[in-house]
Parts: sequence; structure tokens; C-alpha cells
Amino acid sequence: MDRCVRAGLGLAALGAALLGSVPAQAYTVYVSNEKGNSVSVIDTATMAVTATWKVGRRPRGITVSKDGKEVFVCASDDDRIDVLDTATGKVVRSLRSGPDPEQFILDRSGNPLYVANEDDSQVTIIDIEKNKVLAEVPVGVEPEGMGLSPDGKILVNTSETTNMAHFIDTKTFQVIDNVLVDARPRFAEFTADGKFLWVSAEVGGTVSVIDVAARRVVKKITFKIPSVNDEAIQPVGIRITQDGTKAFVALGPANRIAVIDAKTYDVQKYLPVGQRVWQLAFTPDQSLLFSTNGTSNDVSVVDVAAEKVVKSIPVGLLPWGVAISPN
Repeated sequence: MDRCVRAGLGLAALGAALLGSVPAQAYTVYVSNEKGNSVSVIDTATMAVTATWKVGRRPRGITVSKDGKEVFVCASDDDRIDVLDTATGKVVRSLRSGPDPEQFILDRSGNPLYVANEDDSQVTIIDIEKNKVLAEVPVGVEPEGMGLSPDGKILVNTSETTNMAHFIDTKTFQVIDNVLVDARPRFAEFTADGKFLWVSAEVGGTVSVIDVAARRVVKKITFKIPSVNDEAIQPVGIRITQDGTKAFVALGPANRIAVIDAKTYDVQKYLPVGQRVWQLAFTPDQSLLFSTNGTSNDVSVVDVAAEKVVKSIPVGLLPWGVAISPN
């Protein structure tokens, strides 16, 4: 074959490979920087930070409105939730969150907002349109993780010191059950079918899988990484694919994301990422997974199908939470 033809074919193949690595649709990623008092904005088309928005003190939990027009950020040290206009990056209002909001989750309808208040052992439920507190639900000590069932009927809060997952009825705003898990539960994630709830235990070093109907732990997933001390393996953020086949767990100072077979609960591999990996978020098409790496001040990008880290993106100081536009 002629050398020029071979070169042309090589370039064509390279171009196809590069095009194949670009997501079919571009999304916007929002990262809360706990020490930077800011939100970093990432465009998935360029895999670069396009803007940095100032917010209140110690931003942690972050989420996006159902229509993608607003970003909600827990300004924990200001005891409020800042609401930013995604078109301008400006704080347009603040919500009455209760003291020290840490994590939250929006109702499936887009309103209300369910907020964990770490300092006063309660979950605050806020009507985001009226900026009105609808209820305050007493839970365990140091509430943090917030999960919502796919049908929106059950809210789950995890309490770090009480070591429980609290099941709350979203109609009555009453705690209907409590499930004991391992030490310092950080995150709660339902499977897409609503049958199971995964809860990470940072100090316990495990993930408890809870049968939602029976309200009991049916499996505890443990982790073992060669050359990494067990004390450094601290599960935090969890994300499970929509088809229920894979789960990804951030392992804190172990600097790894565990890839788990969500059917057998076997750990398949560990993906090296930045330092102190904390929270995770899928793009809506679930082609990419973003992780916040607190002490290396970057975000890792994982190709979900390939189970491979494909990019590291520098962001602000101590990135904590991550949320992605719905479209």
C-alpha cells in the first residue's frame, strides 16, 4: 500500500477514535469547593473549567434544579442554601436551610428540597418556590447522607454518630424505621428498581446493602487494596448504573474508586484517582462518571463502559460535591 494512503488511513482512524471519545451530548458539571467558597463549572465537551462562581462559606452539598436553570449549594458555615442562576453564575436568592446544611436531595418533582442539618440532628424540608420550611424531622446525631426512592415515597437519611439509616415517609414527614449500619455512614443510594439501598460507612470501611421492603441489611461489601492500609479505605460516595449492573464507590484517602458487580456484590477492580476521593456523579447518559478529589484539588473523569480514568481536571480548593446538568 502507498505510504500516503497508509498515512491517510492512519489519520482517519485517529480522527474516528478522537470523535468516539467525545460524549454524544455535552453537559455542564458543577463542583463545590469547600475551602475555596466557590463552584467550578466544567464543560464536558472540552473537559475544562469554564467559570468559577463565588458562593457562601464552606460549600458542600450541591445539586441542580430539574430544569437545569438553577444550582443549589449548601453554604454550611453560613447556615443557608445558595441558589445560583446557571445563565449568569450569580447567587439569586438563599433558602432557609436550618443550621449547618451538609447534603440534600431534591424531590423527584423538583420541589421540595430535603436537607440534612449536621449540627442539630434533623432533616429540614423546604418548599424552594416559597422559601418555606414545611417540616423538621428529628433523626440521629450528625445527619449527612440523603437518598430518595425512585417512586419518591421514601426518604433516607444517614446519621454519622448514631450509625443508622433513617427511613422517612415523604407524605407524613415521619420516621417510619431505622436500620443500623457500620460506623459513620456517609451516603445513601437506591437501586433504580427501588428494591435495595446502598449505604457507605466511612469508618466501618464497608457498604451495607439494605433490602428496602424488609428493612434489613442483606450484604456487607468490604474492600482490600494491595499496599493500602485498611484504615485508609473509607467508603463515601456511591453511584449505581441505571441498569443495575455496576456500582462505583469512592474510597476517600485510599485514592481509589471501587468498581463493583451490583448483582453479585463482588469488587471487580479499583481505579486510581486523585487524593481523598469524596463524591461521584454520572452524566445523564451515564457514559462518564466524575469524582471530586479533595486534597489534590482536581476532578477525575471515568469512562463508565471502559471502567477507566480518562482525564484529570484541576478545580478549586478542596472539591467536595459534584452535580451535573440534566440536559
